Amino acid sequence: MAVATVNLRAVTSWVGIARLFAVVLSCLAFSLVASTGEYNSTYGTWCMFTWCFCFAVTLLVLLLELLELYPKLPISWDDFTSAFSMLAALMVFTTSVVYPSTSIGSPCSSHCAEKAVATTASCLCFLAYAIEVGLTRAKPGDISSFLSTVPGLLKVFEVYVACLIFSLLDKYHSKPGLQWCVAVYSICFIITFLIIVFTIGRCLAYIPCPLEQMLVGYSALAVVMYITATILWPYYNFKNTSRPNSCNSDCPWNKNLGVTFLTIFNLIAYLVDLVYSTRMVFIRTPS
Repeated sequence: MAVATVNLRAVTSWVGIARLFAVVLSCLAFSLVASTGEYNSTYGTWCMFTWCFCFAVTLLVLLLELLELYPKLPISWDDFTSAFSMLAALMVFTTSVVYPSTSIGSPCSSHCAEKAVATTASCLCFLAYAIEVGLTRAKPGDISSFLSTVPGLLKVFEVYVACLIFSLLDKYHSKPGLQWCVAVYSICFIITFLIIVFTIGRCLAYIPCPLEQMLVGYSALAVVMYITATILWPYYNFKNTSRPNSCNSDCPWNKNLGVTFLTIFNLIAYLVDLVYSTRMVFIRTPS
């Protein structure tokens, strides 16, 4: 008869404590916002989804590690937890900015205390996930868990930023230059996402080519493609165009400006990814 074992280090280690804080704080955030009943807008729904998603997955991770059931899963557990903690940190950070800017008016009209505490809890939840990312990040020279290395974490960042770009895209069909930019975002998103999925699923070893060199080559190609998008997107969107006087968060001009900044962020991410990947592959540290 199988005997269930309990690994208390899952909740007493620094990583476990950070996860416990994340569970409590995300639960507090969505509970307070749910109590106000004011989350029916697009941004409010996104914030509630973020808190609930991070709460559920983090709690599941804690339970699987506490009961030592994760080795039975056909995935690379360290890669999965590293990728999720990075994703959760990015999602909660975005929510911590979006929620107060869209749901708390100036002056605040209703449920001010609940919204303020929910925002504070969300910010602290982001810190908990950021601490987890820092604690689980691979040491220099350690590549046993690819997604816990700097290039691996950057790939999660690149995919998430691409998703934000997709959410802001508006009216790009009329100009070939803008269509090329969307193609750049899509191609890089798909390939980077597949790298993450294949890494977690332990499938990269079955690819019949020198994988490390291929990843460096892909990073270099992505940098070149994003350089073109960084130039073309603002050129075609802002040439001979000024910001309208009445331009809210749904204004196309503001969305295009957001895509411009996010494109620059992803270009920097792919550039740093290329530098770190090149150092890991071609510059070996003497043992």
